Amino acid sequence: MPAFRQVGEKQLPQEIIFMAWSPKRDLIALANKVGEVLLHRLANFQRVWSLPPNENTGKEVTALAWRPDGKILAFGLADTKRVILCDAEKPESLHSFSVDAPITYMHWMEVTEESSVLTSFYNAEDESNLLLPKLPALPKNEEKSDEIMKLLGDVRLNALVLGGSSGFIEVYAYGMYKIATVTGVAGSCLGLCFSSDLKSLSVITEVQVSPDSAPEITYFQLDTSLLSVYLPEVTRMARKFTHISTLLQYIKLSLTCMCEAWEEILMQMDSRLTKFVQEKNTTTSVQDEFMQLLLWGKASLELQALLMNQLTVKGLKKLGQSIESSYSSIQKLVISHLQSGSEALLYHLSELKGMASWKQKYESLGLDAAGIEDAITAVGSFILKANELLQVIDSSMKNFKAFFRWLYVAMLRMSEDHVLPELNKMTQKDITFVADFLTEHFNEAPELYNRKGKYFNVERVGQYLKDEDDDLVSPPNTEGNQWFNFLQNSTHLKESPLLFPYYPPKSLHFVKRRMEGIIDQCLQKPADVIGKSVHQAICMPLYKGSKSEDSTPRLFKLPFMWNDKSSNLHYVLFTMLESSLSKIYILRRHTDVSRSANNGLLAVDFGNFLNNSINESSDTSFYSCVDAHFYDDETITVVLKENAEQEGKERILAQLPLSSVYVDEDQEREFSLNSSKRLDEQSDDIPTRTVFLESQWRVLENMKAQYVAVNGIRKVSCVLSSNLRHVRVFEMDVEDDGEAEEEEEEEETTPVVGGEHEELNLSAVNHNSVCGGSVEVADETEEHESSLDS
Repeated sequence: MPAFRQVGEKQLPQEIIFMAWSPKRDLIALANKVGEVLLHRLANFQRVWSLPPNENTGKEVTALAWRPDGKILAFGLADTKRVILCDAEKPESLHSFSVDAPITYMHWMEVTEESSVLTSFYNAEDESNLLLPKLPALPKNEEKSDEIMKLLGDVRLNALVLGGSSGFIEVYAYGMYKIATVTGVAGSCLGLCFSSDLKSLSVITEVQVSPDSAPEITYFQLDTSLLSVYLPEVTRMARKFTHISTLLQYIKLSLTCMCEAWEEILMQMDSRLTKFVQEKNTTTSVQDEFMQLLLWGKASLELQALLMNQLTVKGLKKLGQSIESSYSSIQKLVISHLQSGSEALLYHLSELKGMASWKQKYESLGLDAAGIEDAITAVGSFILKANELLQVIDSSMKNFKAFFRWLYVAMLRMSEDHVLPELNKMTQKDITFVADFLTEHFNEAPELYNRKGKYFNVERVGQYLKDEDDDLVSPPNTEGNQWFNFLQNSTHLKESPLLFPYYPPKSLHFVKRRMEGIIDQCLQKPADVIGKSVHQAICMPLYKGSKSEDSTPRLFKLPFMWNDKSSNLHYVLFTMLESSLSKIYILRRHTDVSRSANNGLLAVDFGNFLNNSINESSDTSFYSCVDAHFYDDETITVVLKENAEQEGKERILAQLPLSSVYVDEDQEREFSLNSSKRLDEQSDDIPTRTVFLESQWRVLENMKAQYVAVNGIRKVSCVLSSNLRHVRVFEMDVEDDGEAEEEEEEEETTPVVGGEHEELNLSAVNHNSVCGGSVEVADETEEHESSLDS
């Protein structure tokens, strides 16, 4: 096997507490101690972007996981109990949701099980694309609309498994829709692994038996066969729910654009009229003042001062243009975005309702037809409220145009300016519009002063867009509406399920929040039903953990698990910290809990492979494993230290092939587990294999390596020192020959020209600067990197 080639080295300003390689690209995600999430590229360990801690999302990152296609990064935050899905292209949150407990571990896996039903579903174009128009891109947010569509991802099912404290485990299909809430597992989650056929979920937890004793590390294997048996149905159901979640995001973003289109300038008329009322000395009302101006063409001195000094002719013209532009933008957003998104929501919910009616297939998964019907009704109410907003905009635009045109002419006359003939023409209909506008909007309402801080509410669209629980200040006038009166007086029709309920006093935001709550409640039942079907198949206490945590944060807590997709086996890696530092243990179990796995547990010792000429006893262990991860289905990447570690002793990065562990398996002594004892109490009976590595290792000079993150698909690894700031990146399956070293040395000495990036990585043979002595150089590097990114 070729040696490993070092391609990057960096001293980072903050301590790294989590690392995760992208499964598809040469990118590694890091989370540091101050709550910043960073993305670095393999080449030169160059920073791609950074997402600083945010008070709204959270500051304490506790887990990282990539979606299998590498387009979305998920991370959990302990302080806010939230999970964020972030775009890999830029540091922006695409989706987030709350959880009931702080997340301590994440695992995002793809289902590889094949069946004719699934294959036809994967290959068939989504029927909604044929029946529904494509959602239009949002103005000024074209990229954001495309990014939201990224949440859908591939049709093939993938699942984000979350583990937290107090036995908290949840499974989210496509990272968005919760399909299982698992109960019955004790302790805080240290590791999770879902089998690729969804038959089994393996969990490692840290159980605190009593406050005075050290925690027990325990292995659980859970039977999730319901998901496996109904895999096609689960996939279809989850895909529908993911469409629904994405559409809710789209509607939310559309409302945000509408709020941006509605400018605060629209409130200027209200605030100025309120000030006019508070300062005027006469007893006549504002409505009377404007009516006198309309009827007689003369204004009182106070009204004249308000119009000419505070509002001004130029200000009135600008206000009229602003209102017309804002109303027009909101109208377009309602018609092309809110209505399109709502119709698509109705389509997918109706499809779900049809699926729920097929009880043979979907009843066992908890799909509730009644809950889906409530969700459809809630979407209908939202569409009604959006149509009401359109009517209010239409009416307001018509009245505002007539009002501003009349007032503009009146103010030109006051200032004795020339009035164009075409402006001077007012029909009886226009006068009626102005009179109706004054009557409806300029009535004084002192009761509003305590609620909104003003006496008037001339502008009526903004109240629909405010995210408040208060009723509308000026609800729509339903008097004289024949259809509304007919429904109110008809007992049977009023309760009809064919009619969507209507909420005249409520804002658009209120109805949207109500719709989201009902849809969320509708999606809850399958997670509860599927979660209750999950039962514990195996519980195996492994060993006692360390009672007191180290002062430095622990990056990866062994044990670590891996799912071999080809043979559907779970592998669990762990070291029994208290009983034997020298060995690592590999527990192998079949994902089908009904089958037993022969020789399920092996201990691995590392012999003296640095100097094979020394004839040591094969029973002697020279190295202890400080971190280990599965590189691929056949190899484990380990970081080793000498048992008799002294100053100057180097640590080692090595590849351990499973073929060197599982040899002559049939002749191997089989281990019989005593379920009444912990595994560390039976360690002497566990079969032990001593391995002597040949060319699959490398000494890590001048680095107290402690942690490693690997990606066998990209053939890369990242080693982190015990101070959590010094990293080295390796390409694992390439020769580290002299030519490569010479090329790196040439690159280092090449002067920087123009916009080319300075070479930041250190040569694999340049070990002159130790970790402590390279801080100054590394800080300069980081500073240069920041300037490149800005």
